[in-house]
Parts: sequence; C-alpha cells; structure tokens
Amino acid sequence: MGVAIRYFAAAKAALGTGGEERTGGVTIAEALAEAAVAAPSPEVAAAVLARCSFLHNRVATTDRAITLADGDTLDVLPPFAGG
Repeated sequence: MGVAIRYFAAAKAALGTGGEERTGGVTIAEALAEAAVAAPSPEVAAAVLARCSFLHNRVATTDRAITLADGDTLDVLPPFAGG
C-alpha cells in the first residue's frame, strides 16, 4: 500500500489523471514535482500545482514539507472560485 494522491479540477486537467499511487517517504513537494514532470505539459502542471492546497489524511494543509507515508491520502485542490 502506497500513498493515494487524488487530483481535482484544474490539477486533474493539467496532470491528465484523477489520481495515482506513489511510494511513501517523499514530501508533498517531491511528489508534486515528480507528477508535474510526467504530465503532458510539465510547465502548465507545475504552474497549477504551485497554487494548490491539500488535504493530507483529510486535514487541510499548505505545508509542502510534510513527508508522506504508505497508507496516507493526499487530495490536491486547486483554488476554487464562487461561493
């Protein structure tokens, strides 16, 4: 069991996937950098991911230095407009 990473809205569109599973032991920043490089348009993906916030195991965070462990879930949430 690895880390389940789920992408929503613009992050999903930029990465070309709704989610993936990665091995634990990397930070949020490292996981996102790897995901951006693998995206159809790495520059666009990196720009979108730079503006995202996260739910790490259902707890809101903006701390990209958190180390992800096997069994964790990370939801990647781009800024949303509206109300």
